[in-house]
Amino acid sequence: MNAGKTIAGLRTGKGLSQQALADLLSVSRDLVSKWENGTRTPDYPTVERIADIFGVSPEIIIDKNDLIFKELAECVDDTDTVPRERLSGIVSAFVRKLSERNAGVFLERYYYLKTTSEISSEYGINENHVRSILSKTRKKLKKHVREGKL
Repeated sequence: MNAGKTIAGLRTGKGLSQQALADLLSVSRDLVSKWENGTRTPDYPTVERIADIFGVSPEIIIDKNDLIFKELAECVDDTDTVPRERLSGIVSAFVRKLSERNAGVFLERYYYLKTTSEISSEYGINENHVRSILSKTRKKLKKHVREGKL
């Protein structure tokens, strides 16, 4: 499923320009263009808003799990040569080294497949802070995986 093509198809089907969709979502036209050409992928709450605008289910645009696993894939992108058991051990060791809060946020997102909004509510922190924690944690995990392969 290609989210960008789906968004473009829904948008053009309703006769909206990229700018009109951007205005409805309070984002830039450039960001809508990046979604449509596949350079970027909207987060799930934005997918839900897009789906609402077009009166479709969010799953028509992108599967929530695919979106979450795409985020995580950047951390373990070059692991075809690492046996699954070894990779599992590397990731487990990494999570144990995180602070309790960061480990919890990471597991809520990538094990329990919760949205950043759900995690934000559960931990009492704003959604941008959740995204920041996840981004920094993924970067650390990527480094940890590479070091673990040595």
